[in-house]
Amino acid sequence: MTMRHPVPASLDNPLYYQENMDVLVSWVMTHHGDLLTGPERTRLSEFAGLETGPRALLTRMVMRTGELFRADKLRYPELPVPESEALRVLVQAGWLDRAPELSLDDLFRLFTLAELRPVFADWLQQQGHPKTLGKAQMLDLLAESFSSPRALEDWLPGGGEASDVVQLQDMALFDRIRLMFFGNLRQSWTDFVLVELGVQQFESVPFTPASRAFQQRAEVDCYLQMHQCRERLDSGEPAVDVWPDVPAPVDNAWLTSRRDRLLLELGRQAERQGEPELALQVWGGSGHRDAWLKQLRLLERMKRYERAWAMACQRLASEPDDAEAQGLARVLKRLAKKVGAEQPDPVDNPLLNEFTLTVPKPDTGTVELAALQSLSTVDAPVFYVENTLINALFGLLCWPVIFRPLPGAFFHPFHVGPADLTREDFVTRRQPGFDERLRLLETGAYRQAILQTFRDKSGIANPFVLWPAVNEALLIHALDSIPPAHLNDLFLRLLDNLREHRSGFPDLIRFVPGAKAPEQRYEMIEVKGPGDRLQDHQIRWLQFFARRGIPASVCYVRWQGDGECP
Repeated sequence: MTMRHPVPASLDNPLYYQENMDVLVSWVMTHHGDLLTGPERTRLSEFAGLETGPRALLTRMVMRTGELFRADKLRYPELPVPESEALRVLVQAGWLDRAPELSLDDLFRLFTLAELRPVFADWLQQQGHPKTLGKAQMLDLLAESFSSPRALEDWLPGGGEASDVVQLQDMALFDRIRLMFFGNLRQSWTDFVLVELGVQQFESVPFTPASRAFQQRAEVDCYLQMHQCRERLDSGEPAVDVWPDVPAPVDNAWLTSRRDRLLLELGRQAERQGEPELALQVWGGSGHRDAWLKQLRLLERMKRYERAWAMACQRLASEPDDAEAQGLARVLKRLAKKVGAEQPDPVDNPLLNEFTLTVPKPDTGTVELAALQSLSTVDAPVFYVENTLINALFGLLCWPVIFRPLPGAFFHPFHVGPADLTREDFVTRRQPGFDERLRLLETGAYRQAILQTFRDKSGIANPFVLWPAVNEALLIHALDSIPPAHLNDLFLRLLDNLREHRSGFPDLIRFVPGAKAPEQRYEMIEVKGPGDRLQDHQIRWLQFFARRGIPASVCYVRWQGDGECP
């Protein structure tokens, strides 16, 4: 069953954030209700049943950092009722605790130095400390003697209602539904609730039970457990203490990818904390594409050269992509000396086409613009495209595949693109679809497919299409000039590593419509100003172009009168 997409609120409504929160809660209840317990569903129904004022105030508090708030600091003039009335309703309904116990750290976060000094002045004086201490100094001195939490009235006797502190009671539930909506806990409530989503258009992706990333409540629990492990690492807890609490491998590709990333970070922390054996163990269990190279480099630092050499040779035989091969070649060259093996054959990198362009230094504008203006002619126009053109051609051709509703790809109707775009199995899960679209390059149907998609989808968010940088005239130039075989080569390399290969394209493209040979009807040009040099990912693209016969050059710009060589 395909489910109806919600409509985002407009910023014209001062309570638009509340409308968006209602959309989010309703979406989760509709699509993931079976993954919630009965009490959780009841609680969310009670949230939806609150009057607008209390519901809006509760939303504001959920969106903020932490669970403790001073009642006198909650000021939202757009509420239809006074804050005090909304607070009373929320306390009565059990959403807020009006008498939480506060630690010393909580107290110092909530109250000002002027409010705290009178409370601790006598104690500080008795201990021989001046009353004029700063907040951080005072907290350090008090920490040992005031380590037990206590009620606010015990901290601040006679503070009155003006200093009431309330505590949210259901943040675990709100975090759970935030996860089920976004598919991660990296995004905050403000990423949805405080955004005018109607400003951007999103592709309409069918959302069905089969396309959900979470099929069981245990999978949500697993994600939350992994998130807690990551938070513990980020807070400085030793990796050796976190490692036992990492969930075991799961039969869920999307969660496996998350676990692989967690293990990558846990291994990093273990190495930094002087636990190399743990780092090797953890990285050995991670399927992340960077884990093997980290193991290799650590083995090299530990002088386990034979093991590192065997691992490197095994990896080389698996045909790594060019970025991995570049790093691997450097390691193998060092290891060969250590194990007495022959140096690996050097990579036969082709020579790059290069030329120098001397132009007047402009008062304004970039070096790329200066080169474009100098190189462009009526018969051979030049356009500044950098990473936008080839990505757009790919995104338009493969649009149906990119937005295929596979499990873990889309969690809500407001995705710019699939959530698994940079995951290792993004392409393999869609391989038949990509193969089908790339076959259009062989039949000639690709041209109409790209232009029709451009017209039908104009303005709709796509991670490969930057709409302000793409227009139909530019696309027609490209389709008239770039042979389909070249497009096929470019798209296949993109698919080889979408995370790395979406960048590094040359700055300019020159079209030469009058050229007789199809492969001479365009040229990509990387521009480098005085003192600038090619980056590794740019070099890899340029070497790929040279191997595949794709016309590309490096243009070294010199300013007239400078006398500086590139």
